[in-house]
Amino acid sequence: MDQVQQAEQRQDSDLWQRVDQVLDMIRPYIQADGGDIELVDISDGVVQIRLAGACVGCMHSMMTLQAGIERQLKEAVPEVKAVEAMPF
Repeated sequence: MDQVQQAEQRQDSDLWQRVDQVLDMIRPYIQADGGDIELVDISDGVVQIRLAGACVGCMHSMMTLQAGIERQLKEAVPEVKAVEAMPF
């Protein structure tokens, strides 16, 4: 692995860690309603998450995703461009 690849890998790891920290702050609120959230991947500034538990099939899950999760991630991690939900 060359130095450029190593630098990119460190940046990706740092981004993943910062996104995960924000999700850890949000998670208790989602769990309080019987749901959960999982970080699946980050690709080109798009954070892919999976909603679980009571969030699956909930009519409010997309509102939670857009108004809550995406807004907080964009505020805390400027590299985040969008958040999308992944199916099970």
